[in-house]
Amino acid sequence: MVMIKKRIIPVLTLLENKLVKTKKFTNPLIVGDLYNTSKIYNDSDADEIIILNIDKKKENKIENLTKNLHQITKYCFMPLAFGGGIRNIEHVDKLINNGSDKVILNSICFKDYKLISRISKKYGSQSIIISIDVKFNKLNEKYEIFSNNGETLEKINLKDHIKIVQDEGAGELFINSIDNDGMKIGYDLKLAEIVKKNTKIPIISCGGAGNFNHIKDLFLNIDVSAAACGSLFNFGDNNPIRAKAYLQNYGIKFRSVK
Repeated sequence: MVMIKKRIIPVLTLLENKLVKTKKFTNPLIVGDLYNTSKIYNDSDADEIIILNIDKKKENKIENLTKNLHQITKYCFMPLAFGGGIRNIEHVDKLINNGSDKVILNSICFKDYKLISRISKKYGSQSIIISIDVKFNKLNEKYEIFSNNGETLEKINLKDHIKIVQDEGAGELFINSIDNDGMKIGYDLKLAEIVKKNTKIPIISCGGAGNFNHIKDLFLNIDVSAAACGSLFNFGDNNPIRAKAYLQNYGIKFRSVK
């Protein structure tokens, strides 16, 4: 079997315009400067960057994202994906027109699935990433979906939600494990496997990467397109170049970003 080339994607989380890292979507810790960090990733062979605004304040959310995007595009030349607070096609227009290659939708999907198809028709499915925040319920032994930064439990099950967003024109799925977020214990491979069985579009797995072996285990066990990393690169001197050099020893191939 030919292995499709993989991607390493740093995830930058913004709260009140500060770069933060959370644990299980709580206790945000300031970890650096957005612009300097973005430049470092640009220079260290990141395939893409995902930037998420988790500020609960709705006012000026897209304006702040647009301002940050305008600054980052001055020195970042890999694909950029922005999300957080997108509620309509006008928000998407603003981000795309200011340099974002992709937009990330999450909470709005549960109110307006048709926004996905409207974006797809205007910009193409490759421009849409659907973020799905998932937590395992030990009582009923099921994975459950949460919106609003992990605060609101959605009634729809994971399989049905995936089918709807895929049918509406989503280009990729960004699957974030709330349980593993910031814990450095490895990706939730069971979750990734379930998602893989229920979709044909590329999957970005997120939540839990603490070392390069965790990425290796993900890529060698589950056919996902990309590994998204936060804590792994936020703390210590790890970077995408070192991650790829290590993983290539195990036959894992990566896209060229040069």
